[in-house]
Amino acid sequence: MRDALDATPYDALLLLSFGGPEGPDDVVPFLENVTRGRGIPKERLKEVGRHYFLFGGVSPINDQNRALLDALRKDFADHGLDLPIYWGNRNWAPYLTDTLREMVADGRRRVLVLATSAYASYSGCRQYRENLADALATLEAEGLELPKVDKLRHYFNHPGFLEPMIEGVLRSLADLPEGVRDGAHLAFSTHSIPNASADTSGPAEDHGDGGAYVKQHLDTARLIADAVRERTGVDHPWQLVYQSRSGAPHIPWLEPDICDHLEERHAAAVPAVVMAPIGFVSDHMEVLYDLDTEAKAKAEELGLPVRRSATVGADPRFAAAIRELVLERAAAESGLQVTPCALGALGASHNLCPVGCCPARTPRPAAAGADSPYA
Repeated sequence: MRDALDATPYDALLLLSFGGPEGPDDVVPFLENVTRGRGIPKERLKEVGRHYFLFGGVSPINDQNRALLDALRKDFADHGLDLPIYWGNRNWAPYLTDTLREMVADGRRRVLVLATSAYASYSGCRQYRENLADALATLEAEGLELPKVDKLRHYFNHPGFLEPMIEGVLRSLADLPEGVRDGAHLAFSTHSIPNASADTSGPAEDHGDGGAYVKQHLDTARLIADAVRERTGVDHPWQLVYQSRSGAPHIPWLEPDICDHLEERHAAAVPAVVMAPIGFVSDHMEVLYDLDTEAKAKAEELGLPVRRSATVGADPRFAAAIRELVLERAAAESGLQVTPCALGALGASHNLCPVGCCPARTPRPAAAGADSPYA
């Protein structure tokens, strides 16, 4: 790695996120963006949007991204890394295409992308890359000079991502009544996806039962559970569970669901559960509703003490991890020797998504990968 904090050849970082409504009038148009092409009636979207209406029609994700932007800019400035940071969303303002157009107007020609998804999957990686390709195609049709776009590797096992979650679990355990604390189980939660998508997640060599998606989450959960045992002296049983299923009932999705898991733990006389949403970067709507609302209601119904630990959000250690990942990738692109920072059994993920990585059912162009039409 270079001694100076030099991000060359990159001249900008793009925070790329999902987006969310910022008021009641935004909810249905936002959901129309998310589900475009699926033929879902507006009345059904209004029903789905009830989660947002419970919170005033505002998703917390945009404010959380603003906080992360502030944390990244502060960290970069504090460490002398002169790299401008932009923000674009897939499904709501600021839209990705508009942000890329702004970056081109600002003279940015080599862009590094940070996606707010830490793991391999179609919806967590390739779909972001497809959206990048769509945006670049729009700019190309407008006659603009296209920047070269690369994407940061998956960061699920970076210490700066893990440490805030470890501390979050420790705080949640400490908040439980003393009589149930040592017997508490850990439920590591992530977004359920169709089994078929999980099985084909990651590079082709990782395809199989659960694919890279399940392997990466299991490795993350194991690292956190091991750290908790080392720091408390208590070996808490744990399991990977899923939430936020949204597909048709006849299509198999990853299980068990968090609420079903709480029922099973209660039936097994487990005294308490800590829910740790390791699959999410911030406390956005699916965390606030599916865990803080539905799962906690289920636990209250069962009389089961539960706590929900925090996501990494804008934690300074996460911001520092992103800086390290930026410098790591910049050094590699400059032909310098790089030792990637990664914990656990899986090691550092690839920098360039290979052909066949997290394929879609219907092939579409995707940027920032070995099969990118915008190399």
